Amino acid sequence: MDKVSWGFIGCGDVTEVKSGPAFNKIKDSSVVAVMRRNAEKAKDYAYRHNVPKWYDDVDKLINDPDVNAVYIATPPDVHLEYTVKCAQAGKAVYVEKPMALNYAQAQQMVEVCKKTDTPLFAALYRRRLPRFLKVKELIDSGVIGKVRAVNLSLYFSPNQEDYDRENLPWRVLPDIAGGGYFFDLAPHQLDILDYILGPIAQAKGFANNQAALYPAEDIVTAVYRFESGALGTGIWCFSASPEERIDRIEIIGSKGNIRLACFETTPVELVVNNEKQYFPEPTPQHVQQPLIETVVDDLLGRGKCPSTGESALRTARVMEQILFGS
Repeated sequence: MDKVSWGFIGCGDVTEVKSGPAFNKIKDSSVVAVMRRNAEKAKDYAYRHNVPKWYDDVDKLINDPDVNAVYIATPPDVHLEYTVKCAQAGKAVYVEKPMALNYAQAQQMVEVCKKTDTPLFAALYRRRLPRFLKVKELIDSGVIGKVRAVNLSLYFSPNQEDYDRENLPWRVLPDIAGGGYFFDLAPHQLDILDYILGPIAQAKGFANNQAALYPAEDIVTAVYRFESGALGTGIWCFSASPEERIDRIEIIGSKGNIRLACFETTPVELVVNNEKQYFPEPTPQHVQQPLIETVVDDLLGRGKCPSTGESALRTARVMEQILFGS
């Protein structure tokens, strides 16, 4: 392979700005085809983004000879099916998070790609964003000493569409999403902790549906232990009041603390000896571009991507332990 020629399965909102345009802005990478079950929407996306070909049939896209890598940008319920198809066709895979409906499916994805020698990458793109790289740099420098504990807090109020019982968003339908907003958002938080602090060895949790707006859980609490010996807690509430919105990760060390947000773009805060420093790191226009660059480099043999099927599988296991105790 001397150039990565991408086909998109799914071309919804995430591909409009966050990811889609980035594929054509990277050296030796281009989008040659897109697929969506709604033919008119597929055609419209291809026209607006200057993509040569479009399909409304997933098999036609996967078997297009001009496509040698596939971006699976669909809800999680079809990630396993489409990854298997791509692996059987010898097409590299870059799959959106969460990786699958559950840990067992994620395992199958990793296993089939290993068996067929198919590269598998996960779109847990915070591993390459400047804000989180700064945190890793600070941790690795030893400025806060040994990491002792981590606290995760995420409080969001319900979205307007959460009240529409006749047309609920797919992200709160477990049969499609695997869970609710916890399942959609927590992978980013838990995965970046895996990257910065090392793997989580064990996790436990409780989940409930307090507001009963939709079938999925709307509150989750967790405790977890890193292989390093550091301990962590987490609470995710998606039925809090708007005034109590919180997006916070706190990393507590033997010499100081680091505070940052996962989804908001506020500066990283470093506290040592009661003195505070702030690091306002930039956020790229296309937030997935830095990670996609590493995927392209990996496929072309000129680098390594830090977000693989194996690393995403660890996060899937932690999610399963928190939600289901398995």
